[in-house]
Amino acid sequence: MDLKQIEAFVTVAEMGSFTKAASALGIAQPLLSRHVRQLEVALHQNLLLRNGRGVTVTEAGLVLLEHGRGILHQIEVAKEELGSVRGALSGRVSIGLPPSLSKRITVALTLSFRNQLAQAKLSLTEGFSVLMVESLRAGRLDMAVLYNPPPSPDLEMTLLHDEALVLIAGKASAPGLSKQAGVALKAAMPLTSLSLLPLIVPSRPNAFRLLIETEMQRINAKPHIILEIDGLNAILELVKEGLGFAVLPAYTMSNFTNTQEFSVHRIEKPQLMSQLMLVRSAKRPMTATHHAAQKIIETEVSRALLKSTP
Repeated sequence: MDLKQIEAFVTVAEMGSFTKAASALGIAQPLLSRHVRQLEVALHQNLLLRNGRGVTVTEAGLVLLEHGRGILHQIEVAKEELGSVRGALSGRVSIGLPPSLSKRITVALTLSFRNQLAQAKLSLTEGFSVLMVESLRAGRLDMAVLYNPPPSPDLEMTLLHDEALVLIAGKASAPGLSKQAGVALKAAMPLTSLSLLPLIVPSRPNAFRLLIETEMQRINAKPHIILEIDGLNAILELVKEGLGFAVLPAYTMSNFTNTQEFSVHRIEKPQLMSQLMLVRSAKRPMTATHHAAQKIIETEVSRALLKSTP
């Protein structure tokens, strides 16, 4: 095996196509096919199954894919550490962001990264927590910003921000909706009231949705969900139109120019506390570039959430 063969196989496996992989690597497709075939011969295993729609990874291929990603990651780490010896913070840093934060932080994060780590390459990926944890373990991401990740011995976590979710209502419609539900709308609402009020929530596996369901299950209750919408701005638009209530961090309203169209109500007994964590694999070393990138993330997340507080 050599690194070109491993890189060829990993790229084809991840993209599901020799044509796409050849384009991504900038090499001719026959050469790419030869690299993969040489790897299969050396290992005495079929790694990929070719079909009319592309390729699928065999059981043996899945095993090698996991190791191959780790090998390629370690090569990048070695390059970065050698670069740091000569005083240059270089290499590639891949960061995952949740959809609720991505729009708010991407531009500022990119600009800070370019100013402070000019010789490094930044890769940003938006996704749900479950998928990003898998990417961290597989080596596709170096670090990710996640809401409420479950503790795991193979992951290291740093708390960036914690905040209580609140009940958000459209000011014009809230009294009528709460009256229909038989609930008095107050500045502070008990968690049990979410079993009566009509809620518009993201679909699973959104971290806020999972937090609501988990905490209500602890008090033997279920949220009254009338609509699932993936997109926090879309949820708030529907709330503003009087179709239901939202349960989100207060900062999500910052995308609206007129936040006075909403009313915000604390949730208590108990609170719904959401933790924003910076997560990375405990099995892979942090380079100087990674440490610098982490500081940039911590700074920009803090600025974004402070600026977004209504």
